[in-house]
Amino acid sequence: MIPISHTVGAEFTRASRRAADFLALMKPRILLMVLLTVFVGFYLGTRSTPDYTTLLQVLVGTALAGGGTLALNQLLERDLDARMTRTQFRPLPTGRLQPFEVLLFGVVLVVTGLLYLAIAVNALSSAAAAVTTGSYLLLYTPMKRKTAWCLVVGAVPGAVPPMIGWAGATGRLDLGAWALFAILYVWQLPHTLAIAMQYREDFAQAGIRLLPAIDPNDKIARTQIVVHSLVLLVVSLLPTIIGFAGSLYLSGALALGIGMLGCGIALVRRQSPSDARRLVLASLVYLPVLLLLLALDRAPL
Repeated sequence: MIPISHTVGAEFTRASRRAADFLALMKPRILLMVLLTVFVGFYLGTRSTPDYTTLLQVLVGTALAGGGTLALNQLLERDLDARMTRTQFRPLPTGRLQPFEVLLFGVVLVVTGLLYLAIAVNALSSAAAAVTTGSYLLLYTPMKRKTAWCLVVGAVPGAVPPMIGWAGATGRLDLGAWALFAILYVWQLPHTLAIAMQYREDFAQAGIRLLPAIDPNDKIARTQIVVHSLVLLVVSLLPTIIGFAGSLYLSGALALGIGMLGCGIALVRRQSPSDARRLVLASLVYLPVLLLLLALDRAPL
């Protein structure tokens, strides 16, 4: 006879593994970056002492809707994930979770998050979150299989989260919110292209049409990375141009932008995989540092 303690322990282990799998569906690292941009949008939108209760409500609602969106994305792309080395061990491709339970999990999270934002915060923040979910699942996800233009569309849901925070704080979308949207939108272009260059074979095998997967020598992709990095340098100056940030932010934005551009130019000149990795790392440093500078140097009302 198996001791009860062993049975309970085994059940606890299975439950823990399932909980970990459901958590993995929400892509915690990506979700954390989303919540960071929501926080910055909220903080910058208030331009005064934040209402921490409302901030918490915005973060909770966004975490629910965002986590559900990422889970549903994995459901829709489970066949692609099964073909790629870096994703083939996710919960759905391995069969650890079944499609129906992931569908239920994702829908419940999204609906709960959107309703929570609408009721506890305001309708505009909920609408912004709905735009993120809709554009990510209904536009970007299917377009990845068909056209390299998916990147242009896919940058939209990645740029909206600070607007969720701003709308949650103010109930409107001011010029500063659109400046944040522009910065995040352009930032994603070189960042994503560099990632796609690193995983070109995986993406090509799965049939994902990001540019490096269909541009064997990366000539077009490398050129676009430099162009996008240059545009990012210009767009990052918008907060100062509109009087939203001061000289500290301006100096930092210029330094960070030149650094990103330098990494892009190095990638074009040397055409080395290590330069693609360096650009990805540079972009991951760029965004949080830029947002921190903006938060520290926001102009008073």
